[in-house]
Amino acid sequence: MKETFDVSLTMLWWTAAFVLIAAEMLLPGFFLLWIGLAAAGVGALLLLSPALSLPVQIVVFAVLSVIACVGCWRFSRRGLRSETRSPTLNRRAEQLIGQCYVLDSAIENGRGKARVGDSLWLVEGPDLPAGAQVSVVSVDGATLYVQPAAQD
Repeated sequence: MKETFDVSLTMLWWTAAFVLIAAEMLLPGFFLLWIGLAAAGVGALLLLSPALSLPVQIVVFAVLSVIACVGCWRFSRRGLRSETRSPTLNRRAEQLIGQCYVLDSAIENGRGKARVGDSLWLVEGPDLPAGAQVSVVSVDGATLYVQPAAQD
């Protein structure tokens, strides 16, 4: 009688693992997978040591769940903090810093426009005539801050 009780508890843990991992695929979030793996861990532990009492199983499940969730969180946070080869990849305006462009319209009262590729960008800087070469020193949103380009 005791042996069937242990088998049913083992199956309960494996079923819980399956349900939690399946729920991970259906629900938003990313933590049910780790809790499901903890349940699978308890099921595997019961195969090795079927004499574990239910309170011990629950404690092992809780500990494995916390370890799995915290481990996943720390691992994923480390990946988010890693430096990329192109830190300005999705920030087009910042890629323009240090580049030289020709003014399409004169900078008057501190504002003008420069042609960058096939588009016009708003520029701010000292008053300069149209056709002057400017160098981008900083950006703010879609506004380029420029200064006269150094002539070689």
